[in-house]
Amino acid sequence: MTMGKFKKISTLFVFAITICAVAVAQQKKFISPASADAMQNPLKGKESATVNGKISYTTYCVPCHGDKGKGNGVAAAGLSTPPADHTSAKVQDQSDGAIFWKIYTGNNPMPSYKTLTQTQIWELVNYIRTMSKSKK
Repeated sequence: MTMGKFKKISTLFVFAITICAVAVAQQKKFISPASADAMQNPLKGKESATVNGKISYTTYCVPCHGDKGKGNGVAAAGLSTPPADHTSAKVQDQSDGAIFWKIYTGNNPMPSYKTLTQTQIWELVNYIRTMSKSKK
C-alpha cells in the first residue's frame, strides 16, 4: 500500500469515526424544537385530565420510568439509554409543549406515542407535572 493510499484510508476512517461519535452524541440529547415551546396545553389545571394521565402513565410509562417516574422501572436496566427521571428539574423545567413533543416523537429506545390521541398525551403531560421532587 502506498503512503498516499494509506493517508486517504486513514482520513476516511477518522471521518467515519467522527460521524458515528456525533450521531451517538446527538441521539443521547433529546431536545425538542423551539416550536414545541409555543404549544399550549389545553388541559392544564384540569383534575380529570391528570387522573386520566395517571392511568395512561401506568400503562405506557411505568415499565421504563417506574411508578414514581424516577427512570427506574423494571425494563430500565435493559435499555441502551436510561429513561428520563420525570421528577428531575431537567424534565420539570421543560415547557408542556416540549414534553408533549417528546412523548409524541419518541427517541430510541423510547418509542413514539403517535398512536395516542393528543388528549391522551396532554393528560400524560399533566400527570408528569405532578411528579416534581418537591411533591415526593
